[in-house]
Amino acid sequence: MDAIIYVRISRDREGAGLGVDRQQEDCAALARTLGLRVIAVHSDNDVSAYSGKPRPGYRRLLADLAAGRATAVLAWHTDRLHRSPTELEDYISVCEPRGVITHTVQAGPLDLSTPSGRMVARQLGAVARFESEHKAERQRRRRRQMAEQGQWKGGRRPYGYEEDGVTIRPDEAAELRAASEALLSGMSLHAVVRSWNARGVRTSTGAAWTTRSVRNVLLRPRNAGLMEHQGQEIGVAQWPAVVPEPSWRALRALFSDPARRTSPGPARRWLLSGVAECGVCEEEGLTSYLRAGSAGAGSGVSRSTVPAYRCGRDEATKHVVRNAIHLDRYVAMVVVEWLSRPGAVEALTARGDGGAARARAVAREALRLQEVEAGEMYAVGEMTRTQLAAVNRRISAAWGELDAADAAAARTTALHPFAAGDAAVVWEGLVLDQRRAVVQEVMRVVVLSAGRGRPRGWTPEYGREWGYFDPASIRIVWRE
Repeated sequence: MDAIIYVRISRDREGAGLGVDRQQEDCAALARTLGLRVIAVHSDNDVSAYSGKPRPGYRRLLADLAAGRATAVLAWHTDRLHRSPTELEDYISVCEPRGVITHTVQAGPLDLSTPSGRMVARQLGAVARFESEHKAERQRRRRRQMAEQGQWKGGRRPYGYEEDGVTIRPDEAAELRAASEALLSGMSLHAVVRSWNARGVRTSTGAAWTTRSVRNVLLRPRNAGLMEHQGQEIGVAQWPAVVPEPSWRALRALFSDPARRTSPGPARRWLLSGVAECGVCEEEGLTSYLRAGSAGAGSGVSRSTVPAYRCGRDEATKHVVRNAIHLDRYVAMVVVEWLSRPGAVEALTARGDGGAARARAVAREALRLQEVEAGEMYAVGEMTRTQLAAVNRRISAAWGELDAADAAAARTTALHPFAAGDAAVVWEGLVLDQRRAVVQEVMRVVVLSAGRGRPRGWTPEYGREWGYFDPASIRIVWRE
């Protein structure tokens, strides 16, 4: 008789498939004892029969049996084949009409062509299902208890921490803090991804970063030393934070902002595109922003063009047209000069909440306890479903108010990098997104109409460096 061996293990803790190898050896020994000729071995390593996920090896087994390639199946135990009554019935429907006998190392033979054989198979299947469900329930309860105690629930090494999930890994923690601050100071998520991958920073599994993986790792409550269970914050964790909680909450508020652009779009090239305003539109009581394009002079083969900003409201009217290179350079010089003044950065970044942040942390814990208490009261019948829903709505609204307050109080401004260091050096080290954020943080740039020809005080030396650019046609409005 020709036989097929099927082996499976839900979780290969030893690695290298050692668990299925031992099953295969035992099944091969049983085949020799029974005088069966093994024609194939199908294996599913690290695949659960309880989860409902596809099992490629098991599907190949059924296909071979349906094609009549074997009249016997060898498995270590019936629970290696099935932990689902539905799958068992499919297996019986294939084996019964073909007289396929199932031999197991631990549970003996099953002749599914007979009523008694099918009864035993179904009984064993019911026991296997019960064991799986009971184990899953114990695991869920254990994970919940661990979460309530702030313990790490195990799994893949979390980025920023060692294998124990508790000890901080300094180099990775530094990357998390720097990326959080950079995003809050205006850098885009795509810029963080490019930076990490270009510098060889890798995930905890050694893979390259994507926008999704970076976003997920930066928004984990664990970064702020908080415990999460089934998507909900449930208290303080036993591991230390790698990012201050207010900064983490500000970052979460930033990413949840519906007005935030999430698609990468074309790469930005100019400092003031979409930032500088049209002075002509302002006089009409409107707000419109300049867009980068080009402007030219001459015609035919002698025509030359330069990058230029134009009013984005109505390009045909040509409200304002300005050399983009000169305008970007001029505004950058003004920004650096202003940030170099003593006390300028401190005046905008100074903040203090007089202990309000601590009060909000206490309020969060009180809300969490109220939520738990309401759930317990509902469970014992001391609160109706309607009352529970009302309490949950109130708690959810209070959580939202605390999140908004944290984000407003703790948000790192675009000027944070200038807190310590030479302004010109810091500016040169910023990426374009951060420079744009700095400009918007400290000023409004309004571009006015300019007359034709050379500006007042023009000299040939000035013209070689600035052309006909006129600083008097740019109005800077400093933000308080």
